[in-house]
Amino acid sequence: MFDKKNITDIDVKGKKVLVRVDFNVPIKEGKIKDDTRMTAALPTINYLLEHGAAVILFSHLGRPKDEPDPQFSLAPVAEHLATLIPNKVNFAEDCIGEVAEAASARLQPGEVLVLENTRFYKAEKKNDPDMAMKFAKLADIYVNDAFGSAHRAHASTEGVAHHLPAVAGFLMEKEIRYLGQAIADPARPFVAILGGAKISDKIGVIDNLLQKADAVLIGGGMANTFLKAQGFEMADSLVEEDAVQTAKELLAKGGDKLHLPIDLVLGNAFDNDAESKVTDVENVPAGWRVLDIGPASVEDYAKVISEAGTVVWNGPMGVFEMPKFAKGTFGVAEAVAASESVSIIGGGDSVSAINQSGLSEKVTHISTGGGASLEMLEGKILPGLAALQDK
Repeated sequence: MFDKKNITDIDVKGKKVLVRVDFNVPIKEGKIKDDTRMTAALPTINYLLEHGAAVILFSHLGRPKDEPDPQFSLAPVAEHLATLIPNKVNFAEDCIGEVAEAASARLQPGEVLVLENTRFYKAEKKNDPDMAMKFAKLADIYVNDAFGSAHRAHASTEGVAHHLPAVAGFLMEKEIRYLGQAIADPARPFVAILGGAKISDKIGVIDNLLQKADAVLIGGGMANTFLKAQGFEMADSLVEEDAVQTAKELLAKGGDKLHLPIDLVLGNAFDNDAESKVTDVENVPAGWRVLDIGPASVEDYAKVISEAGTVVWNGPMGVFEMPKFAKGTFGVAEAVAASESVSIIGGGDSVSAINQSGLSEKVTHISTGGGASLEMLEGKILPGLAALQDK
């Protein structure tokens, strides 16, 4: 299923290895709030160090305006990494040019160098060939272990791979194996759960999954648009008016594969302290809005999930950041954890929900990349993966 070379296919001893990681982690007051993406990269980093490589890590962080910005510096990430591994961790205040090249030249086997944020340069997102060459000057081998950025053709994820021997890290391989297998040859029944606010973000995904899955369960704001397309009044609910026609087409195509909520949790304001009530889909009164799927819908979805061989979940069922409107998302999380299926969770909100519910140990695979996993579910080729050497 995975036809790319990985780090076990090359000799790294005494080599400088440039590893694209996804260290785009939440930072508050200089401290890392959630290091899941960092710990996910440790198997690759440790393997390279144990096999005599000098390891250079580079990543983007946040959305700086194409120029250096201290609030998006990777310096705190380098500090935190030093608490996760016993090896010496250095930091370079630039990711290309003299500063980075001098730091790379000093780096010894068994040591780590973290480079500054790649997005401090506009050339990164433009996949500028000159920037890709500057990255390549730093090392002998390139490893892509940043699945979360593999759907982007940037200088650090795609461009540099054309200038060095380029292979996958363990995390990249694991992600592709699970998601690739789920799409190409899933244990059946194959159930997809899709939530989130907008249909327009996931048209291609829904379309592809209606051809491949046995059931597609819809929740979140996008369910409102489907219900509107069926002719139900949604009052003050979030509805994507431009996508109602698309929803009608997907409903026609999906037939009985497409499952929508049968009851809803309403609020009279977008607020955890709002008055709330449960209603069926026909009765959303004026002045109220849908903020979660209802208990009967959770039960209905749980039954479908309990019989699944494979479950892929991307997107929450409601406004789960507000405890009053989180029961649908957590109910689905419990159903996924209780099932005996191969279960794959992707997308920041779904991952956050499974972690908050304390059930992350009970799912098969938690993906580190929301956008990348969606593009795979849509059947797209990921540029960061395509650029790596074939076995």
